[in-house]
Amino acid sequence: MKKHILFIFSCLCFSTLMAASSFGDSTRQKANGQVILSAEKLQDKIKGGWAGQTIGVTFGGPYEFKFNGTFIQPYQPLLWYDGYVREVMTNTPGLYDDIYMDLTFVDVFERLGFNAPVDSFATAFAHAGYKLWHANQAARYNILHGVHPPESGHWTMNPHSDDIDFQIESDFSGLMSPGMPNTAAAIGDKIGHIMNYGDGWYGGVYVGAMYSLSFLSDDIHQIVEDALKMIPGQSEFHQCIADVIKWQKQYPGDWHQTWFNLQKKWSSEIGCPEGVYKAFDIDAKINAAYVTMGLLYGNGDFGKSLDVATRAGQDADCNPSTVGGILGTILGYNKIPAYWKKGLNGAEDIDFKYTTMSLNKVYQTSYRHALETIKRNGGSVNGDKISIAVQTPKTVRFEKSFAGIYLAGGERLAGTIKDSVSFSFKGTGFVLLGNAIKTRNQSVPYSFKAELYIDGKKVETADLPTDFTSRRLELFWNYHLPNREHTVKIVLDNPTEEAEIRTSDYIIYSDKPVTPEKIQG
Repeated sequence: MKKHILFIFSCLCFSTLMAASSFGDSTRQKANGQVILSAEKLQDKIKGGWAGQTIGVTFGGPYEFKFNGTFIQPYQPLLWYDGYVREVMTNTPGLYDDIYMDLTFVDVFERLGFNAPVDSFATAFAHAGYKLWHANQAARYNILHGVHPPESGHWTMNPHSDDIDFQIESDFSGLMSPGMPNTAAAIGDKIGHIMNYGDGWYGGVYVGAMYSLSFLSDDIHQIVEDALKMIPGQSEFHQCIADVIKWQKQYPGDWHQTWFNLQKKWSSEIGCPEGVYKAFDIDAKINAAYVTMGLLYGNGDFGKSLDVATRAGQDADCNPSTVGGILGTILGYNKIPAYWKKGLNGAEDIDFKYTTMSLNKVYQTSYRHALETIKRNGGSVNGDKISIAVQTPKTVRFEKSFAGIYLAGGERLAGTIKDSVSFSFKGTGFVLLGNAIKTRNQSVPYSFKAELYIDGKKVETADLPTDFTSRRLELFWNYHLPNREHTVKIVLDNPTEEAEIRTSDYIIYSDKPVTPEKIQG
C-alpha cells in the first residue's frame, strides 16, 4: 500500500449565503419559521457528519497528547492514505473511544426509544467492555458504586468534570437534532451530566449546537457564533471561545498567534489531577478553542481545518474529529473531498470494536433518529420532503465546577501502601494520585478496601480495583475542608501479596488565591 504524505490540501470554496438559500433546490425557507430539506440531503449530511469525525480522529490519532504546550511545526508531514481508517480500526481500535461512546448512546435510543431514562445510558457505558479515561472512567466508577447521574459527573464526585469527555462524544446529539440546537442541548443535559459538569458539559452543548446548525448554514463563522450563544457569558468556556473569535478577526492569517494567546490566558488547569502543574491539558475549553481555531482558520477547507485542529496539539485526535464531523455535516458526504474519503475505503462495513455498529449502519440509524426528533419537535415528514421547525439558540443554565477552589501546591508521595500511609497539608482540599495494580500474574482482578481518615475521623471507605475497566482514577479526594492544617491517613482493610497500591503525588487546594512563593511543594 502506497502511503502519501500530506503537503497540500484540497481547496473548497464556501459562499456565505443565508441558511435559507444555502442548499439550492433542496431547501426553501417558509414563512412559519420552518425549513424544507429533502430526504436525500438530510441523509447525505448525517452520513457526512459520521464519516467526517471518523476521518478526523484517524488523521489526528498518531499525534494525540504528544504535543502538549506546543504545536506541531509546519514542516512536519501528517499522514493520510488510501484505506487508512480500515487499517487503524483493525490494528488500533481503541483510538475510536469517542466514537464508540457516541454509538453506545445511539444504541440505547435504538433499543429503548426516545424516552429511555438517563440510567439506561449510564448503565450501558458503565458495563461496556471498552477502556475509558478521565471523566468517563470516573463516572463509570461512580455508577458501578451506586452514584447515579447527575451526581456521577459533578465536580465534588468527579475530579475530571471539566475534562473533554462529553465534548468529544456529543456529536450524536446534534446529528439527531438537525436545525434544533435547543433540542440537542436538552439531550446533552440528560446524557452529558452522566460524566461532566460546568465547562465540561458546556463543551458538549457547544459541539452539539454546531452540528445542529450545520444542517442549515454553510457559514462557518456564523455557526460558531450562534452555537456560542448557547453558553452562559459568565462561564470561562464562553469567554475562552469568544477570545478565539476575537483573535481570529485580529490575526486572520496566523492561527499561531491565536494559539499563543490561548496558551497565555487559558492553559491553566486546576481540575484534572493529571494536568495540574503539567503541560498535559485535557480541559474542555482549551480543546474546544482548538476546534474553533480549526473551523475559523480553515474557513470551510476540509483539509486545512483538520490540519490546524491537529497541529494545535493536546487532544490532537478528538479535536480534528469534531472539526471533521461538523464540516462533513455542512458539506454532506458526497462533497467531502475524494482525497479524504479514500481513507475510508474498506472501513465502512466494519463494526467499531465493542459495538455492533459500523459506519454504514449508523448512517441509517442516525437518520431514523433525526426523523423521529424532527417529528417530536414540531416538524413533519411527507415523503421526500422533511419540514424542520428551526430553533433559535437559547442559553442554557449557568454552572461552574471547582467554584471557590484554588491551587495551593503539591507534594510527592511516591511509594507503596503496605498497611497505611499518612500525609499532612494546610488548605481546604486535596487529591491523592495513585493506582491499584496486580503484582502476580493471575487472571482474577483484586479489589482493595481502603478507608480514608481526615484529622482522625473516618470519612469514606472505597473499593480500589486492580481491573483497568473498573478502576478508580484517583485514590481519594476532598474539596470541602476548613482552611487549616489537616492530616490524611489511608488504611487498607485487606492488604495482600497479590496486588499493591502505589501512590505518586497529592495536590493541595485552598479557598483563596495563593501566591507562587507561598505554594507548598
